[in-house]
Amino acid sequence: MNLSRTINYWETKKAAYYQWMYGLSRAKRLFLCLGMAAVTGLSAQIRIPLSFTPVPITGQVFVVLLTGVLLGNFYGGFAMFLYFIIGCAGFPWFTGATGGLPLGPTAGYILGFIPAALVIGWMTEKYKRSHGLLPLIGLMMIGVLIIYLCGAVYFALFMKTTVKQTLIMAVLPFIPVDLFKALAAAAAAKSVLPRS
Repeated sequence: MNLSRTINYWETKKAAYYQWMYGLSRAKRLFLCLGMAAVTGLSAQIRIPLSFTPVPITGQVFVVLLTGVLLGNFYGGFAMFLYFIIGCAGFPWFTGATGGLPLGPTAGYILGFIPAALVIGWMTEKYKRSHGLLPLIGLMMIGVLIIYLCGAVYFALFMKTTVKQTLIMAVLPFIPVDLFKALAAAAAAKSVLPRS
C-alpha cells in the first residue's frame, strides 16, 4: 500500500513539474534554457582525452539527451543553441574551458546537440508511448546517432579524413561510453516523465 502511495505521489510531482514549466512565461522558460546551457557547459569539463584523436570523451551527451525531456522540443533545442552561440562568443564553457572562434574539429558534435534535443523533446511531448523505458532507450540512441552524424561529417571536412579514418577517430571509440550514457539518460528520463 505504501509503495502504491509513493508511486502515486511521485507521479503527481512529475505532472506538477510539467504543468509548472508549460505555465511559465516565455522569459522564464528562456531562463531555464540558459540554465540547461550552463549545465551542459559544466558537463563539458568532464573530459577524458584520447591519444589517437582530438575528440575527447565528455559528459555533455548525457545532459543534451535529458535537455529535450526536461524542456521540450523548441526550448530544449534553444538551450543547446544558446550553449553553442554563447561559447562561440567567447564564454569558456566548451570542453577544456575554451570558447570563441575558430572552432576546432569537435564543433560538429556541438551543432548536433541542437537537433538531438529538438527530436527528443518533440517525441516525448507528442507521443505518450515514448515515455516507456524501451522507447526512451531507442529515442536516446536516435539522439546519439544525430550527434554522431553531425560530429563525424564536420570532423571529416575539418580534418580532411577518409570515411574509415573518421569512423576510427570520431565515432567507434565513443560508442560504448555513449551507449551507457543513453541507457542512463533513458532511466533518468523515465523517472521524470509523467505517465500522461
